Amino acid sequence: MRWNLDPTHTSVEFAVRHMMIATHMMIATVRGTINLKEGYVETDETGKPIRVEARLDAASIHTGVADRDNHLRSPDFLDVANHPEIVFRSEKITPLGEGRYRVEGEVTIRGVTRPLAFEVETHGPAKDPWGNERIAAHFEGKLNRKDFGLTWNMPLETGGLLVGEEVRFSVDTEAVKVKEAVAQ
Repeated sequence: MRWNLDPTHTSVEFAVRHMMIATHMMIATVRGTINLKEGYVETDETGKPIRVEARLDAASIHTGVADRDNHLRSPDFLDVANHPEIVFRSEKITPLGEGRYRVEGEVTIRGVTRPLAFEVETHGPAKDPWGNERIAAHFEGKLNRKDFGLTWNMPLETGGLLVGEEVRFSVDTEAVKVKEAVAQ
């Protein structure tokens, strides 16, 4: 069965530490969002997920500060003119019990592909008020931005750096079951 990810019911949030003043000690955290463009989940006949793919719109990155957002879209970071999407494709999904799974796959950011794994908590299926069957999922993870060529930084007078390397992310999403075509 195929379930299309619903961009209007998906939240992709990220957080990066700001202004390192000593080893691993940062002053603040910058948070932002990025929009899901499209994606899907395939499940077997029992409802177990067997494949996931998601595409994010890199140009939609939003932190609430226009100058920072434009810098994040620039070649210093995401280079959205040349790499308009962030893509995740699963390679292995392992059941952990009680609607939880370990998802292993690859994420491509700025043309660089690296492995990424995280645990997912799923819910559903349930019918919405319009008769569509839906499933939902929540997961969190982290990656190192430098692994994807996002190496821009600025030294501080105190000897620290402006931008942390670890990017933490949190995703809540819903997917709608694709209705099978009726033969006529």
